[in-house]
Amino acid sequence: MRRKFFTTSILVFGFLICIAAVIADLNGTWTGTLTVPDGQQYPLNYNFKIQGETLTGTASSQRGSIDFTNGHVNGDSVSFAIAVNGEDAINKGKYYSDGDSISLTIYYKEMIMHSTLKRTAK
Repeated sequence: MRRKFFTTSILVFGFLICIAAVIADLNGTWTGTLTVPDGQQYPLNYNFKIQGETLTGTASSQRGSIDFTNGHVNGDSVSFAIAVNGEDAINKGKYYSDGDSISLTIYYKEMIMHSTLKRTAK
C-alpha cells in the first residue's frame, strides 16, 4: 500500500512540475501576423502574464494597448478576450514548447481566423 501511495505521489508531483514549467514559459512578449478574410494583415503583439491558471496581459498596436479579459491557462491551452471596436475578440490557443510557438484561433464577429505567435527575443 505504501509503495502505491509513494509511486502515485511521485507521478503527481512530476506532472505538477511539468505544468508549472509550461505555464512559466508562456510569460513574456509574443508576436505574429493576422491575415483577415479580405487579405489585409495586422501585426499581433501580446504580453502574457501568468498567475496560477489566470492569464492577464495586454495586446498592443500603433493605437495603444488593450488589457485582456477572461484570461485562462489550462496546461498548454490558453484563452482570453480582447475588446475590439466594442466587441470581444475571443482568442484560443495551444502552446508548443518544442517550437516556442502558440497556435492561435481568433473568433471575432462571425469570422474565424488563425495565427501563429512566436516569442520575442529577450
